[in-house]
Amino acid sequence: MVRVVLVDDQHLVRAGMRALLERAPDITVAGEAADGETGVALVRAERPDVVLMDVRMPGVDGIEATRRIVADERLRQVRVVMLTTFDTDEYLFDAIRAGATGFLLKDARPGELRDAVRTVASGDALLSPAVTRRVLNAVAAASGRLDPGRVAGLTEREREVLAQIAAGRSNKEIGSALFISPATARTYVSRLLTKLDARDRAQLVVIAYESGLVRPGAT
Repeated sequence: MVRVVLVDDQHLVRAGMRALLERAPDITVAGEAADGETGVALVRAERPDVVLMDVRMPGVDGIEATRRIVADERLRQVRVVMLTTFDTDEYLFDAIRAGATGFLLKDARPGELRDAVRTVASGDALLSPAVTRRVLNAVAAASGRLDPGRVAGLTEREREVLAQIAAGRSNKEIGSALFISPATARTYVSRLLTKLDARDRAQLVVIAYESGLVRPGAT
């Protein structure tokens, strides 16, 4: 069962998401919060698998709340998906920088919302190729000097897998592109997370760009 915490300042939005999510037999809502500060406390108490976090909230906003969750070692397994009505690079960039595993617009269809929760809970980043290109091009532009030393210890195959991750591809798609099984692709992803001390796939994408392994527009 995937346990979810909802953090949004609009009661109707939370009620609607709860109703949509709990129609799925494998998803349950562990709690709700109306602001970032309360949301962080709730996440620390419940330790859910996934947090659906609004960006704009009074007091502590979603970006800062995400930073606090990611910084807490006790919550290392919690994944945060940012929810917003604002499809802008600024929010995408800030969300990934804060440690969010994904980004979802509030007008997503019910099936997309449930699939997003499952995707993030399974360990994948919720970053479509289109979103990945936009966000990480901004990351690369803002990074200034590249740091190729970050990936210096990787094997050639690991570099290939990391480049595929940076393109927003799933384990199945990586396997197809590199002629390996999805299980082998998953093993490489796990190895990269350990070697690069990355929290999740979203951070691996950032590292791929900041190291210069992948260039803007190349994915």
